[in-house]
Amino acid sequence: MKRVGVTESPDGKWTRPEDYLEAMARKRAFRRGRRPADRTEPESPRLLLSTIPFLALFALLGVLAIGIMISAFPGTQPEAKPQQVAQHELGVAPKGWFQKAQKEFHR
Repeated sequence: MKRVGVTESPDGKWTRPEDYLEAMARKRAFRRGRRPADRTEPESPRLLLSTIPFLALFALLGVLAIGIMISAFPGTQPEAKPQQVAQHELGVAPKGWFQKAQKEFHR
């Protein structure tokens, strides 16, 4: 029984795994042959794209670090004012102050 519209190759059907693997190997070999050869030496680095930005960033970080060190040096800081300690004073509270404070606290 032959199906209409289906053409078979003269070698036979593609049902054997060997046929499929052989075709894949041929296809891969064809692609590999057309591919450019692999490099044996690395491409030389371009100065503008690799080294100069790195050096500029390194110098900028160095200047920033030196600026922070200079500004944080203790000699440039203003002197701290001595804290004034309040003197102990004796006072007199009006009558009922404690009850008034308790009422405000419990509101």
